[in-house]
Amino acid sequence: MPTVIMVHGAFCGGWAFERFREPFEAQGWTVLAPDLPGRDKAGSAAGRSISDFVTSIVDLCTTLPERPVLLGHSMGGLVCQLAARRANAAAVALLAPSAPWGVHGSSMEEAATALGVQLADPFWMGSVTPDRGLMRSHGLDRVPKSEQQAILDRLCPESGRAVREVLNWWLDPFMTTSVGTGALPMPTLVLAGERDVVHPINTVRQTAERIGAAYAMMPGMSHWLIGETGWEAVAEATLSWLAEVRVPAA
Repeated sequence: MPTVIMVHGAFCGGWAFERFREPFEAQGWTVLAPDLPGRDKAGSAAGRSISDFVTSIVDLCTTLPERPVLLGHSMGGLVCQLAARRANAAAVALLAPSAPWGVHGSSMEEAATALGVQLADPFWMGSVTPDRGLMRSHGLDRVPKSEQQAILDRLCPESGRAVREVLNWWLDPFMTTSVGTGALPMPTLVLAGERDVVHPINTVRQTAERIGAAYAMMPGMSHWLIGETGWEAVAEATLSWLAEVRVPAA
C-alpha cells in the first residue's frame, strides 16, 4: 500500500488522527499524520499563512517514493486542496473541509464566525486561542463527553493570519486559498456531516462542486468526523472509495 498523509484542522495536531488512522493501517496503508508548522511546544503558529502549511505538506510529499493520498479534516481539508496539484497526489479525501477562495458560506453561523474572527484581537500576526465552549457545542458535540476533555486539553493556539485567510477570503487580495482553475486532476472525495454547523452540508457541497469531487453526506454526523460517534463509517467510506478508484494502482 502507498502512503496516506492525514492533515489536521485548526487548533489541532497530528494527534487528532490517533483513532482514525487505525483502519487504514490495518489494511496495510502507511499513515503519516504530521503536525502543521507551529505546533511544537517551543514554537507558535502566530504569523503563519495557509501557504506555509501547504508548503510543509508539499515538501513532505517530495520525500516519498510514490504519489501519496492526501486526507484532510476541516482546515486540513483546505490545505490538501491547495497542495494537491503541487504534490501530484494520487487521490484526495476531504472530511468536512474548509472552503476554498470563492465559495461562500451558506449559514448565519458561518457569517457570525467570520465576523467574530475579523473583529478579534490580534488582527494579523498574533494567534487565536481555541474557544472551548464553541468546540464543545459545535466541533465536538457528538464526541462522548467522557472523551471531550482529553481533546480540549490538547488544543493549541492557531495562527490568526491563517484563520482569517480561511474564513474571510474575500478580504485577501492575494487569493491565498484559491485552488486554481477547474477541477482537481486526481480522484477526489468530499464527505460532509449532516449536522455540521462549522462547515454545513450546503457549503461543503459547493466545495465539492468547485473542485470536481465526488460528494457524500454522512447521516447524523457533525464536524469531528475523525473521532465522534460513527467515525468508523467515515473511515470505511473513505477506504471503500479508494478501492473503487483503484488507489493504490497495481
